Amino acid sequence: MKGIQLILLLALLILFISYFRWFRNAAIDKVLIVLIFLAGVSFVLVPDWTTKIADVLGVGRGADLLMYLSIVSFTYIVLLLYSKIKKLENQLSDMVRRQALGGMQDFSKVKNDDQLK
Repeated sequence: MKGIQLILLLALLILFISYFRWFRNAAIDKVLIVLIFLAGVSFVLVPDWTTKIADVLGVGRGADLLMYLSIVSFTYIVLLLYSKIKKLENQLSDMVRRQALGGMQDFSKVKNDDQLK
């Protein structure tokens, strides 16, 4: 097994675990996004780093390494967005449920008032 394979498998495992355990922490999300951004900026400013790191990890070229890292980064961002969408869906469902139950109580009050007259 090449070094890059081990790193990518570990990164994907960490993403999988973080989705189920730590994804609801906005501070960790922001730190990881900043780290991804800083890595991208450093690889753009010093492109030789990608080739050197790729050689150490057993990847043919620096561009291939960037592609692998991009896949892991995009997977993280997709999971982050999915988590936020699910949270918004749950909040919307709770709001609609409360509104509907409140409306039912108002309806029963009006109905009881009409029967008394």
